[in-house]
Amino acid sequence: MIVTLQGKLASCSVLRAVVVCGGVGYEVHIPVTTAERLGAAGSEVTLFTHQVFREDSQALYGFATADERDFFALVVEKVTGIGPKTAMGLFSRLPLATLRQAVATADLALLSSCPGIGKKTAERLVLDLRDKVAIGAADGPATPSFAPAAATAATDAVAALVALGTKAADADKLVRAALAKAGSSATADQLVRAALGR
Repeated sequence: MIVTLQGKLASCSVLRAVVVCGGVGYEVHIPVTTAERLGAAGSEVTLFTHQVFREDSQALYGFATADERDFFALVVEKVTGIGPKTAMGLFSRLPLATLRQAVATADLALLSSCPGIGKKTAERLVLDLRDKVAIGAADGPATPSFAPAAATAATDAVAALVALGTKAADADKLVRAALAKAGSSATADQLVRAALGR
């Protein structure tokens, strides 16, 4: 089981990073909240990872902190009906501290605002995790530093929204609207956050 990756960041988009460790490039799925904390390509990074095996595939999911990785694993393994893709949507929409608070206080409205989470799934999240959630001070605010290449920002933003469950046509409209407001220099992260209302 791969639980951490420490190496050089070869490339990064809103929901995907490639980290080179010992000459081997590892593809890692990351939420927006992790992408915005990574540096530029070529920088040294550490990702805390959770490996998911399927019958015909395996995937690595990476996070900026061990707490985020552990809570992601808890969601995927303990909550009925939530897989890695939906869990990534949770982490892309809400920072860990906010997510823990929402579960602890049964904030169904906030949880239901996340991609792929309806009222019943939000209720299941609270039911399955409420007694396991400890709200701590370890969850600090994210410090945005990741900036994808401007030439691919809109394309990456649309792809990120589609990966989070938005229909392609709707994602395109949301990104175009965000681009019109933010300007052509906006990063993919900024466009995604604007489209999600963050």
